[in-house]
Amino acid sequence: EAAKPAWPARRDGEPLTPAHVAACGSVCGGFAAGLTTPLDVVKTRLMLGADARGVPYDRGAAECFTRIVADEGAAALMSGLSARVFWISLGGFLFFGAYDAATTGLVNMGV
Repeated sequence: EAAKPAWPARRDGEPLTPAHVAACGSVCGGFAAGLTTPLDVVKTRLMLGADARGVPYDRGAAECFTRIVADEGAAALMSGLSARVFWISLGGFLFFGAYDAATTGLVNMGV
């Protein structure tokens, strides 16, 4: 929602189409996915319970984060970045586009 006013068509006073809203959802979702990928990597490792050598992650997120960086390097925190950004961008496009199309349709019908 916060990205919608920044869209150039919005500045001219014309309403955004569902395609515009879908694009906003896609871009913002992809950006958020990229920023939160390290958190997702740590969460996934904690859910797995142990590293590749079988050493358990049993002291919480901070210890898991520290071990990933120490053992594999900081780049390991970005594992799966492209797939995550793609998937969440696609989901944002579909969800926000469909939501805006549905709400616009209902408003136009007078509901």
